[in-house]
Amino acid sequence: MANEYTKPLPRPEPVEVPFWQATKNHELHLQRCLKCGNVWYPPGESCTKCASTDYKWSKMSGKGTIWSWALFYQKYFPSFAQDIPYNTVIVQLEEGPWMISNIVGINNQEIQCDMPVEAVFDDVTEEVALVKFKPII
Repeated sequence: MANEYTKPLPRPEPVEVPFWQATKNHELHLQRCLKCGNVWYPPGESCTKCASTDYKWSKMSGKGTIWSWALFYQKYFPSFAQDIPYNTVIVQLEEGPWMISNIVGINNQEIQCDMPVEAVFDDVTEEVALVKFKPII
């Protein structure tokens, strides 16, 4: 962990707190609808499929595949300057939802669609661990 994390940090709404508590413990938990079984991300007050408000937080496998990716060469935040070019990936989790994040442990030139990945957790502060992904070898 760096001395001071200077990139933007999440400011969770109350419904998102269980997600961030789980990531702090290096686990990926998402909401699962108790009516239809749908799993969704980002966190919300109701199921994205049937609108039921009856759900539970469930531990996910953290595994998925890269659906799409892009490299960023523009400095949108000064704190990202040292990372340029940096990647962003859209990962479709085994359980269905898509997450936008970064892939680590690989050169940007090696990123491919359909690449199997798994979640890893970056402890950027004492209170926040960000979900990132690494290739499954």
